[in-house]
Amino acid sequence: MRSDEIKKGATRTPHRSLLRATGVKDEDFDKPFIGVANSFIEIIPGHFFLNKVSEIIKDEIRANGCVPFEFNTIGVDDGIAMGHSGMLYSLPSREIIANSVETVMNAHKLDAMIAIPNCDKIVPGMIMGALRVNVPTVFVSGGPMAKGYTKDGTPIDLATAFEAVGKYEKGDITADELKDIECNACPGGGSCSGMFTANSMNTLMEAMGIALSGNGTILALTPQREELYRKAAKRVCEIAKSDKTTQEKFRLRNILNASAIHNALAVDMAMGGSSNTVLHMLAIAKEAEVDFRLEDINLISKKVSHIAKISPSLSTVHMQDIDRAGGVNAVMHEMSKRGDDILIDNLTITGESLKERIANISIKDTDIIHTIDNPYSQVGGLAILYGNLAKQGAVIKTAGITGDRVFSGKAVCFNSQDEAIKGIINGKVQAGNVVVIRYEGPKGGPGMQEMLSPTSLIMGMGLGDKVALITDGRFSGATRGASIGHVSPEAAEGGMIGLLEDGDEIFIDVDNYILEVKLSPEEIAKRKEHFKPLIKPLTSKWLKQYRALVTNASNGAVLKAD
Repeated sequence: MRSDEIKKGATRTPHRSLLRATGVKDEDFDKPFIGVANSFIEIIPGHFFLNKVSEIIKDEIRANGCVPFEFNTIGVDDGIAMGHSGMLYSLPSREIIANSVETVMNAHKLDAMIAIPNCDKIVPGMIMGALRVNVPTVFVSGGPMAKGYTKDGTPIDLATAFEAVGKYEKGDITADELKDIECNACPGGGSCSGMFTANSMNTLMEAMGIALSGNGTILALTPQREELYRKAAKRVCEIAKSDKTTQEKFRLRNILNASAIHNALAVDMAMGGSSNTVLHMLAIAKEAEVDFRLEDINLISKKVSHIAKISPSLSTVHMQDIDRAGGVNAVMHEMSKRGDDILIDNLTITGESLKERIANISIKDTDIIHTIDNPYSQVGGLAILYGNLAKQGAVIKTAGITGDRVFSGKAVCFNSQDEAIKGIINGKVQAGNVVVIRYEGPKGGPGMQEMLSPTSLIMGMGLGDKVALITDGRFSGATRGASIGHVSPEAAEGGMIGLLEDGDEIFIDVDNYILEVKLSPEEIAKRKEHFKPLIKPLTSKWLKQYRALVTNASNGAVLKAD
């Protein structure tokens, strides 16, 4: 066992003495040591109950002949951090989480791991750290939140609450209606109930084979979810107690490989996941040492039918509805009917192949999960755009587009999210405009703020199908509309988005993957001559370190390691 390095032999007497102080007994030194990577934190709705979840998991680990050691990572709630300087810390937290997992697991030579993430950057951060450690690892998230309802019975969620602000500012709803939404949009614990970033990543873990079936859709705080926790704990012990050949077989990089990356993005396309998944899957691919390129996403999208629309793309459908309709397995079984290369058969952490896992699963409600003969779209729900405005790419969640897929408009430029929010509220943005929010990329922000506040204001003020928005920042999974993010190169590194001026004509053609500004090469060269990127002042030492090391969005916004 890997843990023998800290618990076997006369030279490890001091180590065993320290372990005994934590409650380890004689009989435990011959058992596998299991790291329980928890992300319990009281301020995040998807995490405040995870301390109780870990107790269930640790009890099951003990019952199955292993020794659990729980440790925690940090977490940032993107919704609470949204719209102010707190959002600068969200994406950087992913790197801290990855470093924390690597540090604890490798410092103490633990044999295997069960990871308990749920929301925002915590899922990819834990995956990235686990890939570095590369021991058998089972992921089991906290589970999605139930949808809420207004007093009149309308289904609502966090996206409703953000968009309600715009409606209130415009005078379309009263203060009492706003309060009704506030009090009911998030009815209890769990990751926010739509196909936002958290549930997108929790769903993709099923597609990657690193989590059990139901991980992305079984509601939090239910008996069914507790059963999933127990199954996950039992499975990690089965692997940890097996022979060396089996343990080697289930090392994380043998599960999360090139095929798993492909499958994750294919499912993402079929379900219209958050645009943030692109950023995180690029980073995960780098940790897995998989050669994956941004342009590969369009190749996958062309093959995959978009068959499940979930809030924010379809406000009445939430994760519990997908679970009732057959879950992620039903989605995968149906999408695979388009061809053998849609999903690549691959080993899963439970021991069966992906195709064995989904072989006998059928859709239970075709109004919720459509068949491939009746898709929302013949192509997937995400696209990568290129052009003189995004030479290294930009991302759009096509599943969330509410207007035309071809758009041309005059730029209205803002050098920060705060500027944009004020401009939108004050009527600076009109129908036919392209809102440009720059200096919010990984370096420029720094930290690549999510733009849910401005996009929600645009939707709430009735401009969702009349304007487009482009940014070198990113979007919440709750964003909808013609919103294009991750523009690379970003403004802070001299990208074209930084050279734009009010009134420039911007052309967007989603189906042909085009994002460009209608300027001559001569005019662009002239502007570059005198261009100096805006450098926002920083007082935070951590954000200064992050800015110095972070790469742009087309590289997954990972930190340079050499």
